[in-house]
Amino acid sequence: MSKKILGNSPRGKLFVVSAPAGTGKTTLVDMLLQEFPDSVVESCSSTTRHPRPSEVPEQHYEFISEEEFERRIEADEFLEYAKVFSAYYGTRKQEVIKLEESGKHVILVIDTQGALLVKQKMSAVLIFISPPSKEELRARLFRRKTEDDEAIEQRLAWAEQEISMASHYDYHIVNDDLQLTYQILRSILIAEEHRVN
Repeated sequence: MSKKILGNSPRGKLFVVSAPAGTGKTTLVDMLLQEFPDSVVESCSSTTRHPRPSEVPEQHYEFISEEEFERRIEADEFLEYAKVFSAYYGTRKQEVIKLEESGKHVILVIDTQGALLVKQKMSAVLIFISPPSKEELRARLFRRKTEDDEAIEQRLAWAEQEISMASHYDYHIVNDDLQLTYQILRSILIAEEHRVN
């Protein structure tokens, strides 16, 4: 069988991508999924928040009740979970293991708090993506028009905290050019697949 640029390992690796809202992480991860559909998958997180108009249940998130989420916390089903802006978000442990065992590289798009918890429990490559500046991030969030001004200000305050955690990651990329940032991101996955453990 001929080798591919990515997806030659019998077991996949876990990659954690964190970035403040509005930095472009969803776009970048979507680009990876489109280029490498057979070897890269995004783990579907669980959340108690309501879906946004463009989101597809079971594809973007598993949308569940707060009661169900808390039952799963009790049963220790999450690799990590956090309460962010009054909604729970969590990553199911078994889902990640199942995907890795099928030979797929798994991408988790989670916050810094969750990323550091994952690193304690599993072997994972942590990648932080930051905006070129706080001003640019503010402009992107306002352009997105998915939240009111107060929620945007909350996100900007949270972004500063998140950016201060970038030093705990294995890689840090500044997204000031989407195409260039994507080339760096894909090169990290390719290099990590070939790393001698």
